[in-house]
Amino acid sequence: MISFFKKIPAPRSLRKQLLATSLIILSVLLLLIGVLQYVLMRNFIYSNRAESMETQLRSVPREFFYALYSGNAGPPGTDTPGLGLEEQGSGSFGKGSQGGSPGNWRTSEGRRPLLLDAHTTIAVYSADGTFKDLQEDTLSDSAAPRMDNGSYNELLKRSSDKVTGDYKLINAEDGSQHLAVFMNLARPGEARMLLQMSVGTGPLKDVILRQLLIFAALSLTALLAGLFLYLPALRKTLVPLSNMGEAAQRIDAGKLDVRFPVNQGQTEIDMLSHSFNGMLERLEISFHNEREAKEQMRRFAADASHELRTPLTSIHGFLEVLLRGAADNKEQLYSALNSMHGESKRINKLVEDLLLLARMDGAPQLRLRPLLLGEVIDEMQPQLQMLAGNRKVTFDISYGISGMYDPDKLKQVILNLFSNAVQHTDAGQGAVHLSLHASGTEAQLTVRDNGSGISADHLPHVFDRFYRSDSSRTRKYGGSGLGLSITKSIVEAHSGNISVESTPGEGTSFMVVLPCLQD
Repeated sequence: MISFFKKIPAPRSLRKQLLATSLIILSVLLLLIGVLQYVLMRNFIYSNRAESMETQLRSVPREFFYALYSGNAGPPGTDTPGLGLEEQGSGSFGKGSQGGSPGNWRTSEGRRPLLLDAHTTIAVYSADGTFKDLQEDTLSDSAAPRMDNGSYNELLKRSSDKVTGDYKLINAEDGSQHLAVFMNLARPGEARMLLQMSVGTGPLKDVILRQLLIFAALSLTALLAGLFLYLPALRKTLVPLSNMGEAAQRIDAGKLDVRFPVNQGQTEIDMLSHSFNGMLERLEISFHNEREAKEQMRRFAADASHELRTPLTSIHGFLEVLLRGAADNKEQLYSALNSMHGESKRINKLVEDLLLLARMDGAPQLRLRPLLLGEVIDEMQPQLQMLAGNRKVTFDISYGISGMYDPDKLKQVILNLFSNAVQHTDAGQGAVHLSLHASGTEAQLTVRDNGSGISADHLPHVFDRFYRSDSSRTRKYGGSGLGLSITKSIVEAHSGNISVESTPGEGTSFMVVLPCLQD
């Protein structure tokens, strides 16, 4: 049976699969209920009929059955009553019931018959194996069915005078089935006898069949009603899955920001949506990181080729001059070698800056440790004073400001900003002011100069790579145009931010805000 269902091709639609499965399960349940109803109803009807027959038997005096068995139910021609099992005049009295008064119905021997329906038979079994069918006295349509003597003898041992509802089903010689009840007729000192009353089960089966047909009709109606009611409910239940399918169709490698709908009212679907959304978020991050890595490599290659071209061209030019004979002139040789040495130092600095910027663009590796910002600036003051030359340098430091910082990277930030201020101020009249103060959980480091300032057109681009507002001044001091870009990357890696304010002709201020521990 199972292999048969496996061979049936299942519908590809989930909706049809659920509908077919539900209908099959419901049909099997109704079938099981029908089988159970048949068994219970059959047992109830048979038991109820058996109790009714036992009551009928015990309502008749035993002497009457003794007389029937011995052939003395009443002298011929007398009006001895026949003590029918049904009231006279009610229903059918079996074959031989012609017109006239029931009191005139008699058997061929002149006895008045038992008033039973045509399907009921009565027989008496004696312990010596004698079986007497009282068909003539009951005017039954058929002879009484008989079991084997062993079955009767077993019943003689345990038959009771009380109404129990026990019965046996006997198959007659003509193939018909009969429901039989038994009563013990034994009297003290006499041979044991067993009274058998049976009725055909055909009418009872008809009643059961009618009930089963009613149940089948109601079951079919329930299946059809369930089908029409279940389809809209099933369609509504599968709406979240349909929404997920539509969302999945909109997702591709270039559109990973689409998310599956959540909180649709179904716990399992919502859990699945959360899982898919988490996976999509990880994929989106991975694709984004991959694009960023490619962009960084492209930018690094472009920046390196652009910035390395100028010093390499200069070195190449000096070498050509030397090859043409300038090497014989010591002054020209010294000048060329000195220029090439400067360009090589510039190339080396440029490569280091590019590599540092590439690392900061990726996943910056900071060596964070508790650090006092004021002490770091104090430690750098001699180096800053030497870098400033004749320029005026002032400090306004609030000590005790601490946080988690990378000391080397933080020193590079201060040095880059200070070097930028030195480059854009006059060597004799220039002034650079460095201050450090805290407000709550934020520390603000400011580097201000009185230089030429930055015009409004250049101000938005000061943190761009290789951007120079004054190319000649930057190249004079060996700048690569990466210092401020590196500074911004380091500050942002510390979860801080950097900004700039400038007025042409008056000076520029760079403000760095870093998280710090609140006192």
